[in-house]
Amino acid sequence: MISSFFTGFFLGISLIVAIGAQNTFVLRQGILGQHVFYVALFCALSDALLICIGVAGISFFLNNFISQNLNILFGLSSVWLTGYGLLRLKSALKSNKTIEIEASTLKGLFPTISVATVLTFLNPHVYLDTMILIGSISQQFSGFHKITFALGAVLASFVFFFSLAYGARLLTPIMLRPFSWKILDSLIAFIMFTIAFKLASAGNWL
Repeated sequence: MISSFFTGFFLGISLIVAIGAQNTFVLRQGILGQHVFYVALFCALSDALLICIGVAGISFFLNNFISQNLNILFGLSSVWLTGYGLLRLKSALKSNKTIEIEASTLKGLFPTISVATVLTFLNPHVYLDTMILIGSISQQFSGFHKITFALGAVLASFVFFFSLAYGARLLTPIMLRPFSWKILDSLIAFIMFTIAFKLASAGNWL
C-alpha cells in the first residue's frame, strides 16, 4: 500500500507542478494575502473531487465524451484566458502600483472563488490529467491499493496548493516595489496568452 500511495503522490505532483493559469492565480492571491486559505482549499478540493471521480472508474465513460467535445473546451478556455491575460496586462501598465494599493482593492470571497472556479473547470487539461490520466493509471490497482493511490494523488494537490499559496508570502518584501508588480502581472499575462494560444491551436480554432 505504501508503494501505491507514493505512486499516486508523485504522479499528482508531477502533473500539477507545471506553471499554468490556476497556479499563477494561486500565487498572486498568496502574495496579496487575499483569501489565501480558501483559494488553496478550493483548488485542492476541486482536484480531489476530479481525482476521486476518475479513480472510481468514470474515466472510461467520459473518455469518449471529452474527446468529442475537446475542441469546444479548448475554444472556451482560450477565450477566457485571453480576457484574463488582458486584465493582467492592463494592470501591469498602471503606474506606481504596490502591494498596499492592491490590498486596498480587496475582492470579496465569492468573486475570488468565481475566478478560481473558471480557471479550474474551464481548463481541459485538468480533466485529462485528473479524471482520465490518473483515473486510468489507478485501474492497475485494486481494493485498498487503489484507495491509497487516490489518497496519495489527493494529498499531492493539498501539499502543492497550500505550499504555493503560503510560500508566496515570502515574496511580499519584493512586491512592495511597483516595478515588481509590473513584472509579475506581465509574466502572468504572458503565461495566459501562451496557454490560450496553445489551446486555440490544439482545438483547431486558429
